[in-house]
Amino acid sequence: MARPFLLAQLSDLHLGEPARDGADPEGCLRAVVAALGRLPDPLDAILVSGDLAEHGAAEEYLLAAKEIGRLGTPIHVLPGNHDDRATMRACFGIPGEGGAPIDYTVDLGPLRLVVVDSTIPGEDRGGFGSGQLERLDAELVASPKPAIVAMHHPPLTTAMADWDGVNLPAGDRGALAAVIVRHPQVRAVVGGHLHRVSTSSLAGRPVLAAPSIYQQARPDFAGEAVALYGGAPGFAIHALRGEELATQIEIVTAAVDS
Repeated sequence: MARPFLLAQLSDLHLGEPARDGADPEGCLRAVVAALGRLPDPLDAILVSGDLAEHGAAEEYLLAAKEIGRLGTPIHVLPGNHDDRATMRACFGIPGEGGAPIDYTVDLGPLRLVVVDSTIPGEDRGGFGSGQLERLDAELVASPKPAIVAMHHPPLTTAMADWDGVNLPAGDRGALAAVIVRHPQVRAVVGGHLHRVSTSSLAGRPVLAAPSIYQQARPDFAGEAVALYGGAPGFAIHALRGEELATQIEIVTAAVDS
């Protein structure tokens, strides 16, 4: 049996943020990179789904590129609400102009990765600008190959008022669903932003929010504000075998990292 194509997903590194509750962003990233390197199967590509940097500074992106680059695996990044588009473009060599939305598609062989920039500069919540979903539709029309659509703000609700208030709003989720439903080759929609594993569906496709590399969010459904804590970092592995996509979540505990 042929081995599956493996795409690792990291999210919400927040490099440049000080250590909190025993969690240091740089140390957490190194632990995750070490765990990725110990996997029994080689990775084919890595997706980093936003908030690589806390302040959008070049040194934060260069640190991310250096640490993840130790794996020798192609890296594909997209911006989160803490990121700076122009600086990210310059540090990772992403085509496009300055602060324009970072939308692109990568053919990874058996899988297409279609990136949609859901950030709104200066805001924590997500949304789509003029023409972005039309571009997504055109990209999906262009090929029937299995595809993952990736963005920072996952198109799901959490039932936690604070998180839902800074996520992708209902109107944008509906507009995205209207595109996705027309393209059966879309196997999943993935994002980050929520600092915890959260799943749902959109237009009949799985939606996943990956865990954070840095801090995790508590599932408090009555609280007015989301509480973050220094829990174990984690990552996702998307495995495509033939036409079928499966996703695994790996948590990097202190015991595993030692």
